[in-house]
Amino acid sequence: MIHETIFTVEATPFKFGPGAAADAGWELQRLGVRRAFVVMDPRVAELGLAARVLAAIHAVGIETVVYSAVRVEPTLESLQDAVEAARRAGVDGFVALGGGSTIDTAKVANLITSDGGEIMAYVNPPIGEGRKPGGTLRPLLALPTTSGSGSEATTVAILDLPHLGVKTGISHRSLRPAQAIVDPELSATAPASVTAAAGLDVVCHAAESFLARPYTSRPRPTSPQERPPYQGSNPVADVWAAQALRSGGQFLRRAVTDAHDLEARGAMMLAATMAGVGFGSAGVHIPHACAYPIAGLRHDYRAPGYPAERAFVPHGLSVIVTAPAAFRFTYDADPARHEEAARLLTGREERGREALPTALLALMRDVGAPLGLRELGYGAPDLPRLVEGALKQQRLLAVAPLTPSPADLERILRQSLEPA
Repeated sequence: MIHETIFTVEATPFKFGPGAAADAGWELQRLGVRRAFVVMDPRVAELGLAARVLAAIHAVGIETVVYSAVRVEPTLESLQDAVEAARRAGVDGFVALGGGSTIDTAKVANLITSDGGEIMAYVNPPIGEGRKPGGTLRPLLALPTTSGSGSEATTVAILDLPHLGVKTGISHRSLRPAQAIVDPELSATAPASVTAAAGLDVVCHAAESFLARPYTSRPRPTSPQERPPYQGSNPVADVWAAQALRSGGQFLRRAVTDAHDLEARGAMMLAATMAGVGFGSAGVHIPHACAYPIAGLRHDYRAPGYPAERAFVPHGLSVIVTAPAAFRFTYDADPARHEEAARLLTGREERGREALPTALLALMRDVGAPLGLRELGYGAPDLPRLVEGALKQQRLLAVAPLTPSPADLERILRQSLEPA
């Protein structure tokens, strides 16, 4: 077999710093936008953050149509509602102001209004058809208000399909925002529990990217078009992932403890974007593959700090809860690299199979996150369906440093029922 010798790193241009949101109008003007569809989290609208951004946009003469019916953990129905609203608005550009759900909603609205077709046609197989966009999408300016998904830097949009008991996504380079503005001041109103869940998502993104199978271990594709978006760990993605791990260990506890610690919240927002660049090239694998059925199978967990009228598992919690067991399983693929990930997270020399799981569980405890699947409402009888859902995420499992069998996934999920 001839192995791959090429990797690709693409990234959204982003502007970082307190007060950077004031440049929203200038950035849209530079992108040629005259009428923007502004997708925003309803909480962001209530707290007054939106007024600053809208004022900056209107100051340069750009018209806006505001859409604030965003659903946390978007569903097919909520995304379709945003698509129809965008179609009626007659816009030539998009703005996303909110967390990952908001940015993902804007991505899908942009995709369908620009390229046509139905949402499920673009969803990754085997759940969807995996259709590729045929042309260039309209410009999208992303302004994250949480430090988690890194969606402002990625090519992915995630949706929940409760009728199938699973979450899945759409992935294509066309979905990547044209520009991002990462302003720490926009995260100051996020509740501690939301900051914790989002920050654990950052840490998991970075760890999975850093520990992904090397890009050189894949077979060389027969054409550039067949090269997957998630290519495996590589020297450039490693740099971004390593710094995101370091920042998570150094700043997440502070960001959760004090909403006014602008240094900590800013560091976590920057880490989210950096991890997004890293996993946008290297990929994520077992924890995310398990997370999609964890989030999609049951809807009876009520997460503190999130909308009270809905029961769901926030994405950051669904990914981190299996990470200790997953990395315990993958340790033999590259012990030194797993120990390095633990060192980056703790700032100390770490050794052994339990180094990274122990570091992750300590961080989870310190920020008040659930430590096991039972806390999210799952028990042993749910394991077969969770394994079935994880196995549907072959796009992710293909990047794992060790390819898990169904029995391996069952063992990982069983170990994750309670903290080790």
